[in-house]
Amino acid sequence: MSVLLFYCSCKTNEIKTSKTFNFNDLVGWKNASLNTGKKINYSIENGNLKIYTNANTWERPKVKTTSKFSVGTYNWRIFIPEIGTGDMASISAFLYNDDRHELDFEIGYGNQIVRNQLMAQPDDLIVYMTSQANPHQSVQKKIKRGQWYNLSLEINQNQNGLYLVNWKINDVVLANLQLNYGSETSFYIFCSVENLKFIGNHIPQNNNYALFDFVEFKSN
Repeated sequence: MSVLLFYCSCKTNEIKTSKTFNFNDLVGWKNASLNTGKKINYSIENGNLKIYTNANTWERPKVKTTSKFSVGTYNWRIFIPEIGTGDMASISAFLYNDDRHELDFEIGYGNQIVRNQLMAQPDDLIVYMTSQANPHQSVQKKIKRGQWYNLSLEINQNQNGLYLVNWKINDVVLANLQLNYGSETSFYIFCSVENLKFIGNHIPQNNNYALFDFVEFKSN
């Protein structure tokens, strides 16, 4: 007797219509933090989601949507404050399915090698625009601190159904990539501020934070 095995890519919690999260509350989101113990390092303040990390920790507070999304445009409006000089702290807006299907904006002080390559000034931070795999790509650009930004991930499909991604800041395309996967993969939307070793020169010596005004998904 033969046994037939098959793969089901069912996505019963995927939302295919446009959706806006204004952060008057956290309906539609859940805690996804790491290294924070029982602490909740985020709150709703004046219609913004504030996420923060404490100095001398490797805290990784983050929230993610309870539903998944796929083809469309993802927008985050974020206030990027001054991050402590050399602090390994990342303000992140990203899409995640698993470790090989992840698309990121990560903004921080940046390690000194990258800062030197980009000729960064004291008031510059570094934004890393990354596909973690399939294929891997990481593009770094400068960004000024102390400002609000609109970060966008625009996902379309080519004639073979594979994803083509544009990374935009304030409607300017700064990176793009043809992925080798398509609509069989959907994503949770994440907002985070995480103390991560790759993005600075030392363990954070300051409390760092970001404000998220809204997150929006626009279906194609």
